[in-house]
Amino acid sequence: MAQRTICIITGTRAEYGLLSGLMKEVAADTELVLQIIATGAHLSPEFGLTYRLIEQDGFSIDAKVEMLLSSDSPTGIAKSIGLGVIGFADAFERLQPDIIVVLGDRFEILAAVQAALIARIPVAHIHGGETTEGAVDESIRHAITKMAHLHFTAAEPYRRRVVQLGEQPDRVWNVGAPGLDAIAQLQLPSRGELEQWTGLTLHSPFLLVTYHPVTLGAESPEKAVRALFDALEQFESATVMFTGANADADGRIINAMVGEFVQAHSSRMRAFTTMGQVRYLGAMKYADVVVGNSSSGIIEAPFLKTPTVNIGERQRGRLQASSIINCREDASDIIAAIGRALSEEFRAGLGQTESVYGAGTASTAIKKLLKNANTNELVVKRFFDVPVTA
Repeated sequence: MAQRTICIITGTRAEYGLLSGLMKEVAADTELVLQIIATGAHLSPEFGLTYRLIEQDGFSIDAKVEMLLSSDSPTGIAKSIGLGVIGFADAFERLQPDIIVVLGDRFEILAAVQAALIARIPVAHIHGGETTEGAVDESIRHAITKMAHLHFTAAEPYRRRVVQLGEQPDRVWNVGAPGLDAIAQLQLPSRGELEQWTGLTLHSPFLLVTYHPVTLGAESPEKAVRALFDALEQFESATVMFTGANADADGRIINAMVGEFVQAHSSRMRAFTTMGQVRYLGAMKYADVVVGNSSSGIIEAPFLKTPTVNIGERQRGRLQASSIINCREDASDIIAAIGRALSEEFRAGLGQTESVYGAGTASTAIKKLLKNANTNELVVKRFFDVPVTA
């Protein structure tokens, strides 16, 4: 039997961390051939040239699709999508994959899936069916669902929502979140190793902070970021570690502000464009609180039983564990939320936190389903009508 070629596409450091377990599963199977396409922020010096992390892990990159313009305005992002469609069309023509695998809801992935749709290449989509009502990602995610042929969701309500979008139930599986696989399988650094790498002594409270643009917000992010800074300054003894915002519109504004803030508090704060998956998860493990609006605070942090202060509307709509505290983009509200997360009463209940995104076995399940899928029948899709009661 001919080997099946599985092409996995990644555009950001965070997304690669979620997909790396699946890449290892595919690469280890003698009946499968792994292809990797790197794009977006991976290829940008501004975002750390993180394609190097992929290569350092022993993977070969089969194509690099340059698409990210230096502008992070809505116009610049739209133009980047156009460049991406062109680049992916060329890459797919050369690589001829049997199936492409994409994760999530970013504009780079939207470009890849558009090109695959026209090339009649089956698309497998991970993390569909979710809602993030404060971000344009919401619409991108559902658009990708309608162009994809196989669906791997992170929770049962999300599986049902993908079916509600008209996808055939026998092509939709609840496998859990692949980001949990790394926590279950990787050896995370010790506290001492993390301190040596960061140059910080991780005094408590140790806060791990990631704040991304709220792309459907009515205001520029400066006001919300200032509120976050005002709140953090009230915890004068805290060790604070920032990771960079992503390449969405206004991400550069946030990163510049974080750089200035950290420089003014350099004795107890650090900012990193990228930490790499192992160090980031290690920091999350030892953090007293994860603060910001990243999906990692919703999905991975509860698995580690680390409390999360989730700020604003970006993640509104996602399933949440009991370890998550939601607050407004307001300094006093953020202060109160961090204070609650640090309280003895709240921390006493963290041991009972249960992940709502699976048990860390998603990559193995996805690989098996990709291997056994009948690719000859995938390209033609039939809409599944869910019964509606008036």
